[in-house]
Amino acid sequence: MPRPQDVHTEIPVSKVLLRIILSKDDIRKIHTDSEPETLDSFHSFLKCKLGLHRDFVVQFQDPDFGNEFCNLTSLSELPKEKATLKVILKQTPESPRTDSTLDTASLSSLSSSSLEDTPTCRRLWPDPFVTPQFSYDVELKLKRGNEAFQESGTLLNISKDTKSEILDKLAEEMYKYSAYPSPEQHDLVAQSLVKKHPCLREPGSVKGWYCWKFSLQFKMGNYRNKLRVSGCSELKVNCRNSGPKQKLKKAKKAEVSFLPDIPEGKTQNVLEEERAAIVAEMKKKRVDWKKVTDMMASTFSLRRKEIVEQPPLVAEVKARWPALFTDEQTEAEFARLTSTDLWATFVSGLDQYLERFLQMFRAKSHCIQTLSSLLSLLDDDAKTLHQTEKEGNTVALKCGRLTKGPVTWSRDTNGQRVDILTTHNGETNKHIADPDRRYDTRKDPVLIIYGVSQSDAGRYDCSGATVELSVTSGTGKC
Repeated sequence: MPRPQDVHTEIPVSKVLLRIILSKDDIRKIHTDSEPETLDSFHSFLKCKLGLHRDFVVQFQDPDFGNEFCNLTSLSELPKEKATLKVILKQTPESPRTDSTLDTASLSSLSSSSLEDTPTCRRLWPDPFVTPQFSYDVELKLKRGNEAFQESGTLLNISKDTKSEILDKLAEEMYKYSAYPSPEQHDLVAQSLVKKHPCLREPGSVKGWYCWKFSLQFKMGNYRNKLRVSGCSELKVNCRNSGPKQKLKKAKKAEVSFLPDIPEGKTQNVLEEERAAIVAEMKKKRVDWKKVTDMMASTFSLRRKEIVEQPPLVAEVKARWPALFTDEQTEAEFARLTSTDLWATFVSGLDQYLERFLQMFRAKSHCIQTLSSLLSLLDDDAKTLHQTEKEGNTVALKCGRLTKGPVTWSRDTNGQRVDILTTHNGETNKHIADPDRRYDTRKDPVLIIYGVSQSDAGRYDCSGATVELSVTSGTGKC
């Protein structure tokens, strides 16, 4: 399906696809809106996208050492289109604590490590929810309690301080995914806790976790209040006033960056100056789209503050943020807000209903001449295509059918089908030996044969469509 072009676009913005390895069980795929200019800006981008608030080291696969991971010290080492990176968090030194301070630290105030781990870019709620690791003394008590439960079914009698520490840690973990978890999400967290630590089941309870759910709800309220007092933008917006009760402002289901804080090192006045620079740039005949893209990403927190705290009219948003109404920035803003590729999601959604669309169009084709012509072209594409090429030239066989997912090119050889290669998401996997590298492909998908010969003539198949290749001798007169 062709993508509509923005009439304003004059300078293309290249995108980079990144595969980020955070741990063995946490591997993510993210897109960059443009190639980063400096290593520091690239680190800031990863910090926001991945929800990291500690220093880290980025490693890349170095082809000079068999794709072993090496530290990324320059952006020139980063591949242009796709790259696999490993992010390693640096350990932060902690001051020694006594046994008594371990139990009471979570009750008095938020620790510095809690503030470091609190994300401004929200993550999607995990399925299933994974109960976090507690402090060493609590984990030791739970281990002994679980062993006793397995042996005799004895439940663990925990102290008030231990229970409070467990709830504090769970609330901190839940906040990484949602500032206002739903009742169902509280259920999932309580179930996960009791499933991992059965010694915490409630005596006389059918489900075993019902009271844990209510304790979590109260603890989340207290945790939000602590963050609100500390100055968290997302929670300050819901600060209660003496006036009439207002509707709660919170992230919708898909929003992972609802109301981020102002970037470190910048102020609201600086962001306002950047916003004015965007307006001025958009009035130019030749717009510097890379500059606009960078400033739109930088001013995201200011834009969200305006929209969330005092919802403006669309006309006001268009006047203050004209770039937001271009195709590229609409996609970029959607990605910043939800970490989802808008266009890819839209097209894949249309693909699900392709057969139904074709049925509907065929039913109406007798009324619309243009529609009838387009359907005829589709029918022709489904039939066998014929291509002729001179011996020794390079031929590009076009697939006569648009499909989603992997596309496999094969050939009929002595009555048997032999797969040549499969292409998917820009990656090619060859199924035959090709020492001379005569076979290649592109996005379209197209099968390219270099130095075609008489032995290449025959029938080729591409996802159900057939291409008949004829090869003529290159020695005859023109």
